[in-house]
Amino acid sequence: VQLQASGGGPVQAGDSLTLSCVVSGVSIDTFKSLSMGWFRQVPGKEREFVAGINQNGDRTLPADSVKGRFTISRDNLKNSAFLHMTSLNLEDTAVYYCAAKAALGIWTKEVFYTHWGQGTQVTVSS
Repeated sequence: VQLQASGGGPVQAGDSLTLSCVVSGVSIDTFKSLSMGWFRQVPGKEREFVAGINQNGDRTLPADSVKGRFTISRDNLKNSAFLHMTSLNLEDTAVYYCAAKAALGIWTKEVFYTHWGQGTQVTVSS
């Protein structure tokens, strides 16, 4: 199982950006069994949960820090998950990681995820 995150880059405060995570090495049926999550990390700090989504995408859970601004979604026909970010601010600057776990539900703890992407940098400037 390989996760490839992309879509990061430099943006201005207030801008929107969508991150993508493609999961390869698994069938569509296997991807449908994965709980997906997005995390972020800044230097010197622990990795922080951003949002999670269950297997069929009918339940999502954003962190309080991004609630109302970030939306997680998935396309189970394309083995992909997304993080749509709006109203970006300086505190959103981080490396963003997608993660997967073969289990039901939504998982908010980094330790529970078994597969990780390489991270994509999001830099918000004023």
